[in-house]
Amino acid sequence: QVQLVESGGGLVQAGGSLRLSCKASGMITSVFNPNGWGWYSQAPGKQRELVASVTSPSNTNYADSVKGRFTISRDNARKMVYLQMNNLKPEDTAVYYCNTLKGSLDWGQGTQVTVSS
Repeated sequence: QVQLVESGGGLVQAGGSLRLSCKASGMITSVFNPNGWGWYSQAPGKQRELVASVTSPSNTNYADSVKGRFTISRDNARKMVYLQMNNLKPEDTAVYYCNTLKGSLDWGQGTQVTVSS
């Protein structure tokens, strides 16, 4: 059974940085590798939205709100997806989740990112 496990969130001041990690536990590499992966954010009272995506072999796309500040990457051998978040802003405060670009897997618990002003 595949389980998505996100980590790396926390409380930071505006302008700070965090690196989020996501492990696709229980997924074999032949299934992990062809998938495009995304990081999604869900702020209180708002719908979950895609903020960054990485396809195979590693084309990336970003929401306008995070472009130039966030960097998504993947490690196929480790079945990991990362999100480097720099110059964080209070409006980045949300729970962050990873999933395939189709949202085809059960959502993990997410990791809370809180940015204070």
